Parts: sequence; C-alpha cells; structure tokens
Amino acid sequence: MKEFIQLLPKAELHLHIEGSLEPELMFSLAKKNKIEIPYKNIEDVRTAYNFTNLQSFLDIYYAGANVLITKQDFYDLTWDYILRCVEDNVIHTEIFFDPQTHTHRGIAFETVITGIKEALNDAHKKFGITSNIIMCFLRHLSQEDALETFEMALDYKDDIIGIGLDSSEIGNPPSKFEEVFKKAKEEGFKLVAHAGEEADVSYIYEALDLLDIHRIDHGVQSINSEELMERLKEEQIPLTVCPNSNIELKVFQTYKEHNIKNMLDYGLNVTVNSDDPAYFKGYMNKNFLNLCENLPLTKEDIIKLVKNSFRSSFISDELKEKYLKKVDEYI
Repeated sequence: MKEFIQLLPKAELHLHIEGSLEPELMFSLAKKNKIEIPYKNIEDVRTAYNFTNLQSFLDIYYAGANVLITKQDFYDLTWDYILRCVEDNVIHTEIFFDPQTHTHRGIAFETVITGIKEALNDAHKKFGITSNIIMCFLRHLSQEDALETFEMALDYKDDIIGIGLDSSEIGNPPSKFEEVFKKAKEEGFKLVAHAGEEADVSYIYEALDLLDIHRIDHGVQSINSEELMERLKEEQIPLTVCPNSNIELKVFQTYKEHNIKNMLDYGLNVTVNSDDPAYFKGYMNKNFLNLCENLPLTKEDIIKLVKNSFRSSFISDELKEKYLKKVDEYI
C-alpha cells in the first residue's frame, strides 16, 4: 500500500503555503532578515508544535510568518513545497495564501503574490506541475478589512483563481463575510470556505447558502446532520478533508475515530489534503498512509479519494481527463 500511494498521481486542494514553512527555513529566513523568533533552535520549534486546538496552532503559525519579508522569501517557501509535491507525486496543487497576514506587517501584496507565482511558474516549467492560487480572508478580522484586501487582489485577477476564508472559525461565521463573497462571485472568482472544522454544521449551511461556495474546506462536522449529508451527497459538493490536521488539532482524538471513511462510504465527494504540513507532521502521502494504517481503507477507496481531488479541482475538463487517465494508467 505504501508503494501504491507513493506512485499514485495526486492533486492537492487544501494547502496553506504559509503552513508549509519548515523550521529550517524559518530559522534561515529569520537570520537573513534579522527577525527575532521565540525559539533557540529547531527542536524548540518542533516542541512548540503540540497544539490543543485551532487557536493555539494559529498563534504559532502567525509568529512563524513574520520571517517572510521579500519576494525571494515567498519564492523559497513555495519552492520548498513544490519539492515535496515532486516527492509525493502531487501533479496538480491549489494553494491558499493569506495576504492580510503580510500586508498588516507592511509587506506589499505584490511582493507576496509575485514570489509565489514565480515559483509555481518554475514548477510547471521544470516538473510539469500545474497549479492554482486561492486568496483567503482571515475571518478573525473584519469584513471591511477583507473588502480592502479584495480591492488589492483585483490587480492580480489573472493570477488568483479563487477566494477563500480561513483562520479562527468559532465566533466568526461565514455570514460575517457575505458582502465580500458576493463581490468575489460577481468578479468571477471560484469560491471556497473553511467550515465545519471545529464549528457546528450551521457554519457549513451558511457557507453554502449565503456565500454560495463551490467547495467546503474541512467539513468533517457535516456527519452530525443527516439532512446535510444527504444534500452534500446529492449535490456532490467537494469536502477538502485534512486528516493529520484534524488529529493534531484534536477535532478527533485518534486516527481510528476519523470519519473520512464513513463519509466516503456514504457517497460524499471527499478528498485528502495536508493543510499546514510543516505544523501537522506530514505532507500528502503521510496523510494517506496514516489513514490506511488506522482505518479499513481499500485500494479502491484510495483511488476514489484521488480521483475526487482531480474532479473537484478548478482546472479545465480537458486537463481533468488527462490527469484521470494518468491515474488509470498507473493502476
């Protein structure tokens, strides 16, 4: 199974590029940019990566992002992730970035998007990896702040395929951002939102009915509503599930409790992703392997999860067929 997973072509739909900042690069950039970080060495960082909930993770996540200053920093961050894609045979990726994390520190929007985009362009030239960029709003900030950020993004509309919503979920429902998502829809952006990770199913309903999203990021709480499960099955709305993240943030106490197999068996369009892999102990293949070691997943289940990702991606039907054929050829 390990070899089968390793060589299977994959797509990733839920990856925060700032969450792929490995401790080694964090220290290197902190030294280069003369940024103080609250860790003496790499082991201190790894020790700090013992989270109890989403907020305790986010506190460290935002502290780490402070070392990202120049266009080259964002290029290096993205390139390191691309090398992990090569290692795990991820041939298409759709990455999130959080501009407000950087613009609030005085880093220009252009610096962030240009560094990321140049690395993704080079990934396509060198490895043939295709990609899309999704800009996320930080939900703990105001909608007014999101609207200002959205105006900045319009200058880079050709580089950004979608708009998302992440950060502290509880207390910041999707309805808080209804106006900015309406504007994003009018501009033709694809729409996604984190919902139903820690918060209840009402957040998923709001994301679907008020924001009119195309994909739910996480969505594992949907299993608590039979009505919602039926709707998700009927409409085949993609759920970008992140198993390692769910375990590290105690959404589930153990891997054996994870509900991804139940949702898959129910007929939901679920996918596997790595979320913030530097913090959650593993990239794409590690998430698949952990699932296989703890849940009764078959090879057919793995294939379905992988094909769901390609079918749910924001690429042309022609490219989807090309990638699905690659999967079939490998099988």
